Amino acid sequence: MTSVAYISHSDCGRHDTGWEHPEHVGRLRAIARAMRNDFALYELLQQHEGRHATREELALAHDRAYIERVAAFVASGGGRIDPDTVVSAGSWDAAIASVGCVLDAVDMAFDGRALRSFAAVRPPGHHAVRDRSMGFCLFGNVAIAAHYAMMQHACRRVLIVDWDVHHGNGTQALVQHDPRIRMVSMHQWPWYPGTGAASDRGPHGNIWNVPMAAGLDPAAYVQALLRAVDEATTDCTPDLVLISAGFDCLLGDPLGGFTLTNGEILTLTSELVARAAHWCGGRLVSALEGGYAPEAVAQAVLVHLTALL
Repeated sequence: MTSVAYISHSDCGRHDTGWEHPEHVGRLRAIARAMRNDFALYELLQQHEGRHATREELALAHDRAYIERVAAFVASGGGRIDPDTVVSAGSWDAAIASVGCVLDAVDMAFDGRALRSFAAVRPPGHHAVRDRSMGFCLFGNVAIAAHYAMMQHACRRVLIVDWDVHHGNGTQALVQHDPRIRMVSMHQWPWYPGTGAASDRGPHGNIWNVPMAAGLDPAAYVQALLRAVDEATTDCTPDLVLISAGFDCLLGDPLGGFTLTNGEILTLTSELVARAAHWCGGRLVSALEGGYAPEAVAQAVLVHLTALL
């Protein structure tokens, strides 16, 4: 059995934001089409239907009152829960499936079923903070996964790498108070959400923010991110690597100004796979964040999966 899993859940498609919203269901549909068209790759992957996260698991990172507020807002019919984030009648099931898929990936990494996984999920998570939604995100998928790994699998140290074009402000807020978790976020600066200065290292110095200008040579982004990853792990060997895979870092994305191509996605993924093999026997979990040109995202996901293999 292959050691790489492709994880998703049908409920992620029930998060109906409307086709005019950048974060729409067409993103996942494009990935699914690309997977079907690349049968050779499809056959090499474990196909895994994820589960729903529990309220207890959501509470590893979020206030219980906020969790219930999201559930009640969805039950009331939904709408805009914040200026950027739309929810529908299916959004609760989608959001807890999105978290649950990433938690399943963590379980599979530690029990050996799949050392590496990619979770094709929505809504994304890296802007959600402890008590509110933000930037298309309801719950912090990757941040919850980091806390879950330590609780459920006695994981001692976790490394989070976020290459979404936007700063992972929510993930930072949800993990920066635990020095066992280190986070590297490379993001466009200045840009939404306006956080992530290089000087912001968190209260325990366990955050590496890598703000970058738009329009640089793509190699500059790769070099900056890997340099920060190596700095973050100089005196700390992670037991698990989590990737917030935001493909809005690609050239031409409507919500970003980075210039990465699939070649850089291949390089970044391959480098992190190699480092994970050295650090922790290869345990690596990647989860979809942003990326708003669906066909470009789908092709990048194929490259990402190929490198995970």
